[in-house]
Amino acid sequence: MDIEMEIIDRSRCRELAMSSSFCRRIYSEIEEVGWENLVRLGNDLTFLCFRVMDSKGRQHILEITLDETYPRRPPSVSVGLPYNFNLEWFPKSKLRDVVQQFQRHVDQLHDFSTTMDDIDRFLVTEPINSHHAASSRHIKIGHDCYVVVSINVDDPLSLPECRFLGSDAAVNTLMKMWKRNSKRWDRGKPFPENFEHVFDSPSLQQPCAEKNKEQVECGICYSQYLPIDDELGAKSGSATDYTCENAHCNRAFHTICLVDWLRSITTTRRSFDVLFGNCPYCSDPVAVKLGMK
Repeated sequence: MDIEMEIIDRSRCRELAMSSSFCRRIYSEIEEVGWENLVRLGNDLTFLCFRVMDSKGRQHILEITLDETYPRRPPSVSVGLPYNFNLEWFPKSKLRDVVQQFQRHVDQLHDFSTTMDDIDRFLVTEPINSHHAASSRHIKIGHDCYVVVSINVDDPLSLPECRFLGSDAAVNTLMKMWKRNSKRWDRGKPFPENFEHVFDSPSLQQPCAEKNKEQVECGICYSQYLPIDDELGAKSGSATDYTCENAHCNRAFHTICLVDWLRSITTTRRSFDVLFGNCPYCSDPVAVKLGMK
């Protein structure tokens, strides 16, 4: 019996030693990437989310999953873009290398992201909460009529593939417009402008801020509403209530989520009952009252 206990104790010691070594490695590698770029960290340190900003100030999220053999076995990655990048992994690779490869992937898809943003900002699309992971959009044109456009990820300003939804009469009209006017498409112009030329339709939103009045999901917890929880008090089940003032960002948040996020960032300053920091998406200044939580 004593021998069995000794074997168990030795096994437990080895597990603790490996766990301690794993933790030190992960914390060290996060430090290399920058804690300010870390969005989420799993309790067992095997799941991490990092943010990468592109040249337009857009935030892109990289999810990394590790296993107990890390770094001998490469991590698995997931990105909020139409396709993953091919991770190159070598014996001395680290999390920093993964993030750098993701940054290059984001830069390569810059024109695609810009095109999708132009569509979402200036055209009436449904659903309203669209993401860069999807390369298609439902664009509303007229009453209960939609043009479903599929964007070429590698050549986003080229003539897109289109499908038409609506009544037979409306679809026939749209198809005739498409066949007659698609030659007007000019890849040197923004997508919304081309769309108007092809369909002879004032589909641009007037003003573009109308869409922002709709309730959207929180940029931190990715939910439109907070959970129903007595601990949240009056905030229980409430919708997003804070919006970044940067017109090119306009990202919505739950105040309670934004407060928690700002508190986790070392650069956040506090003055009386106000937290001063930066938007998680565009890095513009934000200020949140603690009393609003």
